[in-house]
Amino acid sequence: MTSFAAGPSGLLDELRWRGMFHAASDGLEARLATDRPISGYIGFDPSAPWLHIGHLVPIFGLLHLQRHGGRPVALVGGGTGMIGDPSGRSSERNLLDAETLSTNALAIRASLERFLDFEGPTGAVMVNNLDWLGPMTMIEFLRDVGKHFTIPYMLAKDSVQARLDKGLSYTEFSYMLLQSADFEHLYRTLGVELQMGGADQWGNITAGLELIRRSGVRTADAATRAVSGSKASDAAFALAYPLLLSPSGTKFGKSAEGDSVWLDPARTSPFAFYQHWLNTDDRDIGVYLRWFTTISPDEIEGLEAEMASDPGARTAQRTLALDITARTHGADLARQVAEDSVALFAPQSIRDPELLQRLWASVDGFHVAGDGAASGVAATLAAAGVFASNGEARRMIQNGGLTINGEPIRDPAAPMPDPIAGAWWEVRIGKRRREIGRLAP
Repeated sequence: MTSFAAGPSGLLDELRWRGMFHAASDGLEARLATDRPISGYIGFDPSAPWLHIGHLVPIFGLLHLQRHGGRPVALVGGGTGMIGDPSGRSSERNLLDAETLSTNALAIRASLERFLDFEGPTGAVMVNNLDWLGPMTMIEFLRDVGKHFTIPYMLAKDSVQARLDKGLSYTEFSYMLLQSADFEHLYRTLGVELQMGGADQWGNITAGLELIRRSGVRTADAATRAVSGSKASDAAFALAYPLLLSPSGTKFGKSAEGDSVWLDPARTSPFAFYQHWLNTDDRDIGVYLRWFTTISPDEIEGLEAEMASDPGARTAQRTLALDITARTHGADLARQVAEDSVALFAPQSIRDPELLQRLWASVDGFHVAGDGAASGVAATLAAAGVFASNGEARRMIQNGGLTINGEPIRDPAAPMPDPIAGAWWEVRIGKRRREIGRLAP
């Protein structure tokens, strides 16, 4: 039986088991072994008001910190979002105004509340670096931050090296210093001892450690000051997670079609969100169960064993999809979309108008105009976009591959069957495809 200590001392052991550990700075393991509470932060880019599944990696990093008695701090880069971060990118970000960034930050907070507890002694805190970077003058920035870094030190960072040949503005080159200023500010004012992030952020994170060491600031946390002694850097640490890549080798966070899968139901429906995880490849399911759930090691290993003995049952995929959908959209809605998913792919015809209405919205169903239903099945479905052409629709019908509302269709020129409850058509195409149609108002 695999288990981890409940307090901070068990954090790194759990991250290692889950495959979420890439690197840590010297002294972090010893600091966590004291089991004293620790605050750690991760930055989020507010260039959009929505988070996508690629953000689940840092979100679960904060979640595990909180589960082990730490206090998560979510930093929204309202200041740095005006500048951009070269890490892992081949081009500069668009620069946004303060009002847009503030609106985006509020939306991000709402998404994070699904994952993190913002109440109690270890309740999550959300901060915006525009609050301290905005009032800073250029003289203050150069005096308090810039003087502690040499150009060779900054040029040696991987995130900078990767962009030098393609062009890197001075604005983005300065991002490392601004992120360092964030860490120093949070360390000094809120007692935040730990900065976390992806492996591609390691250079920026360790630059923060350098600033804290060189500037000689002291943490705001009295307990940490009493233990750490005189060195300012004794209580500042870094932790990085591996980069999780998609099968194509790009950063994890998109669907098989290349579209982002969003945590916001207005951008990706809960049904589509559930289906994305349900379609996880067998080769990836073990990784995703470890990274994106808090399911125990023994249960995960049991699911992997079950998948190996009966892969067709897809129990591991169903468990993952239900767990992450419930966390993102709520347990009741997760159960509903799971049931709808079973109904959509079941061989039985669907006659329930409420279910047809939900599925129509979930699968982006088609419309049929009131007078279009009489023009012939092939022409109607082609006009609605279900088939690319009348000819394709006719061939499917002639080959016996079309069923509407449970009735096999034999004549391409026959009118559409009467809609269920006066509004719905359930269209089965071949053995696997199902479309839901609605009579247009």
